[in-house]
Amino acid sequence: MNVSEAVARRRSIRAFLDTPVDGAVLRGVLEAARRAPSGGNVQPWHGVVVAGDPLTALIARVAEAMARGESSADYAVYPPDLPQPYRARRSLCAEEMYGTMGITRDDRPARLAHVRRNFTAFGAPVLLFCHTPRLMGPPQWSDLGMWLQTIMLLLVEAGLDSCAQEAWSSHGGLIRAELGIPDDHVLFCALAIGHADPAAPVNATVTSRAPLDETVRWLG
Repeated sequence: MNVSEAVARRRSIRAFLDTPVDGAVLRGVLEAARRAPSGGNVQPWHGVVVAGDPLTALIARVAEAMARGESSADYAVYPPDLPQPYRARRSLCAEEMYGTMGITRDDRPARLAHVRRNFTAFGAPVLLFCHTPRLMGPPQWSDLGMWLQTIMLLLVEAGLDSCAQEAWSSHGGLIRAELGIPDDHVLFCALAIGHADPAAPVNATVTSRAPLDETVRWLG
């Protein structure tokens, strides 16, 4: 597999099989991802791999907090007044996903039920939580994204699937306490890792992308 094939095949998978992930394979992916770009070679990324009983317990703890209406968000995932064209792109992503699942715009209960599945990791057997010291700025947050993208492409090469989930940041405080992450760190996201369920309609979703000339200008 070449890089172009891995980029084309990567998807945000939202329904996983319960097939276990080979720990040696995952360790190999994370070893290789250490070569991800990093400004000044700071390497600001930190990760916690959670699976098995610890993952089951964590999911239960978050479910309890949600039932009580509790949250401990580390940051706002989107700006409060997301302008165009970004708002339209976000809306289109939702319409494409729910359309693939056969969920209509006015079926709010079904949409909320799917959103809540974020906090079961969509059934993935492994979650990689990504965090970084709060003192890190936008350049280092960019490094986190490059590290995660490198991991996701290497997972494709290894025959595994993934979904980056910023939703977990809404319970950052709880998760830090449960996983022993320092209080002076921000929980950026979790990466669900496993094998895609080929029978799940949601996994057939292929989201649109803006035309190249809408996002890139050419001078010279």
